[in-house]
Amino acid sequence: MRRPDHLHKDRSVHISLSRPLADRLSEYAAVAADLGVDAVALVPGPNFTRAIGQSFMSHERPFLVVIPSQGQPAALVPNLELGSWAQVGFDGAVFDWRDQDGYDTAFAALLAHLNITSLAAEGQVMRVFVHHALKRAQPDLRITDGEAAISGLRMIKTPEDIAALQAAIDISERALARTLDSVRLGQSEKDVEQALIQALFAEGADDLAFPPIVAAADNAARPHAHARADYGLKAGDALLIDFGARKHGFAADITRTVFLDHASDEAQAIYDTVLRANLRGHEIARAGVTAHAIDDAVTAVLEESPFSEFIRTKTGHGLGREVHEVPYIMRGNHQELPAGTVFTNEPGLYISGQLGVRIEDDILITDAGCTSLTRFAKELTVLKC
Repeated sequence: MRRPDHLHKDRSVHISLSRPLADRLSEYAAVAADLGVDAVALVPGPNFTRAIGQSFMSHERPFLVVIPSQGQPAALVPNLELGSWAQVGFDGAVFDWRDQDGYDTAFAALLAHLNITSLAAEGQVMRVFVHHALKRAQPDLRITDGEAAISGLRMIKTPEDIAALQAAIDISERALARTLDSVRLGQSEKDVEQALIQALFAEGADDLAFPPIVAAADNAARPHAHARADYGLKAGDALLIDFGARKHGFAADITRTVFLDHASDEAQAIYDTVLRANLRGHEIARAGVTAHAIDDAVTAVLEESPFSEFIRTKTGHGLGREVHEVPYIMRGNHQELPAGTVFTNEPGLYISGQLGVRIEDDILITDAGCTSLTRFAKELTVLKC
């Protein structure tokens, strides 16, 4: 398989945080004010990393930062993390605790210091035991779900964010080229999966964005298939690969479907339909368009084809620090997409027992339209393997 010219280039970049910590935290103070609560709480995860500028593990030890709408933030930090926390440059009060002592006293001290009565938490991230610890420390504390507003700050990507995404995508595309060059009939899906993982790290990935999906023939008709060790690739198979590298904390998410040795007339027609739907997504994407409008236009291409009964999924989702984040590109979501939004455009058709085809690009919304951050070839590809 000929490697596109741009895949030979390592466009590695140094990613730095351009804004001081206090400025980043002030955004969450503004969210608290907008939500009408006294403070916002962040726990380790993508929002925490965006705000703090450093990632910390989420495990059995509670760890949180509380940012009031007014006044200095405060943090509850496991004692063993104090050395790492000192490198963050956090100016607020810090309440630490040791495993042997438990954390209830630290929670009580944190809330007494803050003197708040309401708190917005990350509904999809904060764990129940942290919620319970807050309520034990202050039973009258009102805790609400601020997930949409808190995570919404990540929707518009900064230039640093986009550079990190591009680095992850470039690594992924180089790895895919290496992997497809190595595919041979008779290999298992697991063999291809392992070759892909090795190529991702060889090309510079910090981690996998998610466990890759490598699926051939009838397995490709399962949108979230698992690679099989007991199936040997056969001539005429569709081979669907959905994967991504993680670099500088950001995730790529790319899918390409190729055919082995040859593609039947029906397979080519299915592929052409999905490709037209994918290209329609590129055509309509621009600042101010709604997620509904994009999905409606893309899905309409599939619905107007002879294969409409094989639609299984929406068009896509936001992409950044998480593989799936806001906005969700689906009918009924009338959220307007501002410039700086990155989303996946991944129409597919899935014929149970036969094959699946998905083509996925990572798209940056701009004022002028959109830019595809993915550049790997999309024309129907038959591997002579």
